[in-house]
Amino acid sequence: MEINTVKKLQKEALKSSGVDFMRLGFALFFMVAVLVYSFLSSGGIPNNIFLAIAALFGAYMAMNIGANDVANNVGPAVGSKALTMGGAIVIAAIFEAGGAFIAGGDVVKTIKNGIIDINAFGGNVDPFIWAMMAALLAAALWLNFATAMKAPVSTTHSIVGGVMGAGIAAAGFSIVAWGTMGSIVASWIISPLLGGIIAAAFLFAIKKTMVYRADKIAAAKIWVPVFVAIMSWAFVTYLTLKGLKNLWPSIVDVLVFLPDEKKPSFIVAAIFGLIVAGVVYFFVKKTVALRAIQIENSREGVNLLFTVPLIFAAALLSFAHGANDVANAIGPLAAINDAVLTGGVSGKAGIPFWVMAVGALGIALGLALYGPKLIKTVGGEITELDQMRAFSVAMAASITVIIASQLGLPVSSTHIAIGGIFGVGFLREYLDAKDVKEVVVHEQLTLHDEKRVLKAYKNELKTLEAKEEKNKEDYMRIVELYKMIDLEEEVIKDAKKQLKSAEKVKYVKRDAVKKIVAAWIITVPAAALLAALIFFMIKGIVL
Repeated sequence: MEINTVKKLQKEALKSSGVDFMRLGFALFFMVAVLVYSFLSSGGIPNNIFLAIAALFGAYMAMNIGANDVANNVGPAVGSKALTMGGAIVIAAIFEAGGAFIAGGDVVKTIKNGIIDINAFGGNVDPFIWAMMAALLAAALWLNFATAMKAPVSTTHSIVGGVMGAGIAAAGFSIVAWGTMGSIVASWIISPLLGGIIAAAFLFAIKKTMVYRADKIAAAKIWVPVFVAIMSWAFVTYLTLKGLKNLWPSIVDVLVFLPDEKKPSFIVAAIFGLIVAGVVYFFVKKTVALRAIQIENSREGVNLLFTVPLIFAAALLSFAHGANDVANAIGPLAAINDAVLTGGVSGKAGIPFWVMAVGALGIALGLALYGPKLIKTVGGEITELDQMRAFSVAMAASITVIIASQLGLPVSSTHIAIGGIFGVGFLREYLDAKDVKEVVVHEQLTLHDEKRVLKAYKNELKTLEAKEEKNKEDYMRIVELYKMIDLEEEVIKDAKKQLKSAEKVKYVKRDAVKKIVAAWIITVPAAALLAALIFFMIKGIVL
């Protein structure tokens, strides 16, 4: 029996290691292919070896973004069972790559968020190239470590920390825009707080309008189209502001009635959103009316009506993420490419197709190979999610970005999504607190009564045993009391367990919260320290 168990364990271990080697093989093949292509395509250009190595780092960074950051877009949908793991990976990979290629833009800021002053390099290309290489590698290493620890962290903050650390190593502390860094620190609080409040507010609204009603199906016919229309407005507005800003000049050329602006205004984006929301409302109203005949009048029935909207939400979030966050992987790479080709240092750089392909394909590949670990964490290891909770998180992800962008508040998409998950979990704890309290009180009263009974039995036993002359009935009663005391002690033991269990009801796993928050706080300094060390290492090797 034991030999068979050992053999099974060995078989499982070999199978697991085989899958791990296969993943590693695909990842290495992609990185080597990028290295070889970039080196051969830039032959004869001075410093092309730096460009080739930077492309390798960029590929590594892109895969780590796919493994860590993309989980926030599809994790809630997977956790709620709206999507399977395979379906989520396929949808996210397609829409991430689509967002990067279609709306990623032709020009990218080489220094994300203006963290450092590039004038401090004094036009010296070599230190700038080394700094960008160090920033890329440091951010990628930190993301790799965070993914291994199952901690969803901000890739933007990772690259910000990398650029800051490499910049300080290259030109001193004065190179850093400390005001910008202060706003990034503020986002650690603003992002999860806003995301949590908005997600909790939507979940509470869904509960009040549908779940708490006796006729849930009749309520769903009225309110599901409203909530999905709000989601449509939010996502179209969000995508117009964030995903289509790079395509806007081309759109204005085609749709001549639009204001001739370099990027869409909030008013224009909101109007687009309202038009789409109106169409979606009438379509969903008809669909829900047809589906309502087939589903039961229960919470589970209402949940089913949010499945399709959740799939669309996961796809649209992935598209917007691909359009925006691909810059985290290719921004420094584009900067190095521009510096190598022009021999100068620039705040903005054109994006060759191959550089965009490295970012887009790397994100998709990283998601497919290593994304499931973080998707499981986001989807089910922080709090239990169903469709309406996951829908509330998706709503928070889009609406928070819209609000923050209009108020000029710094936010992180990762922190918003995780904050939304915290929000729905803590709302459940708050709403169920009364029921939990009633259970605790009941268990406490039960325990008190059982202890009183046990004490009575023991006192009676003590009296009988102290009696000098005992008759047959006394001995029989003593035996019976021993049995009853043993039974009562078991009942009390079970009551204590029930009481302890009732007192510990928590819908948000505190260990997960502590680990994630700790990872958020140390992301920037950890990436900065790594980047500084890597910069000095590169400088030492070159010089």
